[in-house]
Amino acid sequence: MILRFFDSKSFQKWDRFYRSNFFNSIGGYKSMNLIGTKSKEGIANLGVFFSVVHVGSTTPLMGVVFRAPDVPRHTLQNIYDTGYFTINSVQEWVLEKAHSASIKYDADISEFYKIGLRESYHGNFIAPYVESSRIKMGLKFVEKHDVAANGTVFLVGEVQECWVDGDALEPDGFVEHSNVNNVLVNGLDTYYSAKRIKKLPVLESKLPSK
Repeated sequence: MILRFFDSKSFQKWDRFYRSNFFNSIGGYKSMNLIGTKSKEGIANLGVFFSVVHVGSTTPLMGVVFRAPDVPRHTLQNIYDTGYFTINSVQEWVLEKAHSASIKYDADISEFYKIGLRESYHGNFIAPYVESSRIKMGLKFVEKHDVAANGTVFLVGEVQECWVDGDALEPDGFVEHSNVNNVLVNGLDTYYSAKRIKKLPVLESKLPSK
């Protein structure tokens, strides 16, 4: 094994595409999700995101990183305007369609229509779900944090409702994404299928007795 060393001087010399590929992939595999929103004009929107993270469980919170709003960010603006959004997992059989949701369409055009995925709604929840998604959550906007270092936005939402394929839900509450062929991503355009290695017991730290 040969480990190659790089430092900040190296980063500055790299071509910007090389640098982008490197830092988008060095962190490793992430989940691929489609975020559904609706504009205040009633237009359904769908965007691809690789930055969904768990924030809390007692109050169920999820976080999403958005690029700097120096150009129109329809998903982000829709969340600000309406207060609601959905997070939808992506299965292997819709990967190409989901990937094409990254195309920048005008605000008055629905990505659902353009890429061929059907939107669905539940009760009075205004944000659209991806009908074919096997794991999906409906969230209410809670707060945002501006990242001063690069202008990105970390947005937090509270889970209001969720839908989970029974094949993915285990008796202890664990959601096994590999059972429903959910997609992982590394970088911006390279996708993977997940495979469980093993499940280990949760370890609790114990302070030494006095």
